[in-house]
Amino acid sequence: MKKVVTRFAPSPTGTLHIGGVRTALFNYVYAKKYNGLFLVRIEDTDRVRSTKEFEKNILDSLHSIGLSPDLEPINQSERNEIYSAAAQKIIDSKQAYYCECSIERLDKMRSDQQANGQKPQYDGRCRDLNLDKSDKRVLRLKTPLEGEIVVKDFVRGDIVFNNSELDDLIILRGDGSPTYHLCNVVDDYEQGVTTVIRGEDHTSNTPRQMHIQNALGYPELEYAHLPLVLGEDKKRLSKRHAATSLEEYQDIGYLDSAILNTLARLGWSKGDSEVFYLEDLIRDFEISEVQKSGAIFDITKLDFLNSQHMANLSLEDFKNYLTPFMIKHDIDINTHPKIDLLIESMRSSGTTFSNVADNLKCYFLDVESYNENAINKFIGDSDEVLQGLKSRIADIADWSVEGLDNLLADYREEKNLKVPQVNQPLRIALTGSTNSPSLGLTLFLFDQIEVVKRINDLMGQIHKES
Repeated sequence: MKKVVTRFAPSPTGTLHIGGVRTALFNYVYAKKYNGLFLVRIEDTDRVRSTKEFEKNILDSLHSIGLSPDLEPINQSERNEIYSAAAQKIIDSKQAYYCECSIERLDKMRSDQQANGQKPQYDGRCRDLNLDKSDKRVLRLKTPLEGEIVVKDFVRGDIVFNNSELDDLIILRGDGSPTYHLCNVVDDYEQGVTTVIRGEDHTSNTPRQMHIQNALGYPELEYAHLPLVLGEDKKRLSKRHAATSLEEYQDIGYLDSAILNTLARLGWSKGDSEVFYLEDLIRDFEISEVQKSGAIFDITKLDFLNSQHMANLSLEDFKNYLTPFMIKHDIDINTHPKIDLLIESMRSSGTTFSNVADNLKCYFLDVESYNENAINKFIGDSDEVLQGLKSRIADIADWSVEGLDNLLADYREEKNLKVPQVNQPLRIALTGSTNSPSLGLTLFLFDQIEVVKRINDLMGQIHKES
């Protein structure tokens, strides 16, 4: 059996798109499932829009998320001689011809065809003129005029195209530069690619490329055209739906494993299982199980899966991932005397590391602002509860979670108050909001002097506004 070789072929005209990561992932997983090779090809023939900066971003991003190619990536911009040789082979076999039709003629031809209800396509005017090469003439492939070509697709089954609907496409421009289709076919052959896995927007390109393969005598390839990644409005995912580049999600604090998990679920599923890691995907993935319909990218699903992957981290790994997000707030987590207890109690407080870091700020820095709605609901313009608790907290000898819980319970019973009436004012004083672990634990995470100071700060704020 021939060794499976897949490839991911991005154009370096922007940062790595989340949909591109999904395509790369499916190529990677399919290759690894069959002990094959995963390759990367940089399709940088668009010299105006392609940049080395974007190329570096794409390659760095693939490496960072664990989808590194098995061989050094190749650049199409460095392979013109190979493409020219392939084009000459097609010319020599009399399966291509030079065309001198002007842009004006082609535009009028297509306009007339559309007016007559026909599909716009080249009419073959120069097909049998046997024109010589010149810098004003393009080279067109002689597509078979009759019959059909069948794309055998792992996802969509057999897709049949009538050759009469596939016109003679250009494979060399007038300046001798190769077009996308020729480069694509030649590179797949030269790289030893066996399986092409790409978005369904390339489906119409495949029969054209198969005709080029046939003209060059190349072997048939396997194909799988993936459903597009869509926004919630079922239109192609763009910035109006959510962040689209991999970097943006990493910068927010989503784990790479969770991003891959989410992307794998876009168009593929495995029973009731939700949480996957890369090794699970390699084991369980079946390309034939990919759905045909568009796959909707749901940020809430990513949030859920990220929280699951965060929960599966060891404490030390969690701290390592969290550290750079705390540094953004100029906080060294190791300065907290009870850091392990703090992290364990707060690690599920957000769905990203950025969220968790935001929620941890108050344990290292003074409260920047208080939640006004929380103050209005639980405190109003009276600091009676805070005043009564402050003196008891200042005098307590047993600064433990149990001792603090007992203090709060005694105060509630003595004053005949409900839990929120006592606990929430203190939470607001300590964290600025009503969200925190159990109040005894929250108090214990601070030292006694700091708790009294924060109660005084909030009381001062209440008096200032009353």
